[in-house]
Amino acid sequence: MMPEMNLSPVLGEPSWQLKSNLVRLALTRKGGQLGPVAFRIGQKTIQPFHVAPWHGEAATRAAIPPILRVLRGDFFCMPFGGNEAPYGKERHPAHGETANRDWKLEAVTDSSIRATLKTRVRAGKVIKEISLREGETALYMRHQLDGFTGPMSFGHHAMLKFDSPARISTSPFVFGQVFPGEFENPAIGGYTSLKAGARFQSLSRVPLAAGGPADLSRYPAREGFEDLVMVCADPKRPLAWTAAAFPQEGYVWFALKDPRVLASTVLWHSNGGRHYAPWNGRHRAVLGLEEVTSYFHLGIAKSAAKNPVSARGIPTSVTLSAKKPLVINYVMAVAPIPAKFGAVKSITPISGGVRLKDGGGRAVEVAVDTAFLAEKKKP
Repeated sequence: MMPEMNLSPVLGEPSWQLKSNLVRLALTRKGGQLGPVAFRIGQKTIQPFHVAPWHGEAATRAAIPPILRVLRGDFFCMPFGGNEAPYGKERHPAHGETANRDWKLEAVTDSSIRATLKTRVRAGKVIKEISLREGETALYMRHQLDGFTGPMSFGHHAMLKFDSPARISTSPFVFGQVFPGEFENPAIGGYTSLKAGARFQSLSRVPLAAGGPADLSRYPAREGFEDLVMVCADPKRPLAWTAAAFPQEGYVWFALKDPRVLASTVLWHSNGGRHYAPWNGRHRAVLGLEEVTSYFHLGIAKSAAKNPVSARGIPTSVTLSAKKPLVINYVMAVAPIPAKFGAVKSITPISGGVRLKDGGGRAVEVAVDTAFLAEKKKP
């Protein structure tokens, strides 16, 4: 069967689909965007990922770039960021060709999807593989960068929807900062609440522009604003993580990474602060939990240059070699939690999976293969 014959429309986008006994997902051809994803936990099905509200609006979709037309779930960015400034002769679209152009399906098995994209702005090939395992509520994602030369920033762009209050947490970080610039422009209808450039040591106390602290460990919050911060993981730890616990809905979403490959986490709080098209004040209660090696969302030009984060010894780009492919592995998963479960305080590898604990010592164990994060074999 020809690969295109496996395509079917999902929320306005031709997509490939994959399922296991506990997970069902769709992957768009355009932009390689993952979503929606349905997880079966116990007797309920949950769909934690966000899909843009304009997915069914033909006129809106026709007027915006591919990345926004598709906007959903998670996608791989290379280079990560807006990329408004060119890098030498390279002019990359927002979040790169990987988030905007059509991918080519190479193979679908009972447990995996493999697709490729040959890039044009900087010649090379990206191999994407998403796999599922029976009995697990985890997504295993691998991107291999083949044939590229020179500095590059990259990252995942996971976006969750928040239909109920949640607690947000990360593994210990060595540096945290609010975006040190104008993230939104009120002259065109964009509004922010956090103090630009403010540094912080805890998500629970981040300076507001109007004075006082904001608690970024709780979301939704600060309705009517868009904000962006970045935290840099401790590279000495073998495992870094990000988590969102939804006690009212009875589950936790979490992501696992190698902090030496994906150095930082960008948190994009989108809660109705954009009143220009296509956002129009309706993009609310969405949180991007984006695992990156990048200088905020400023693109390859600023990420490859010396910047205040790289000056601290935290990588914001990686120098690629055509002779040595780079493999970027990433895991996202969900698990049921008891009603009183709070913010995740630790995620520790155990035999056959990981153990999540909250501040009160409550624990849940999840089947997931953490060894996947270190695998370097070709997909």
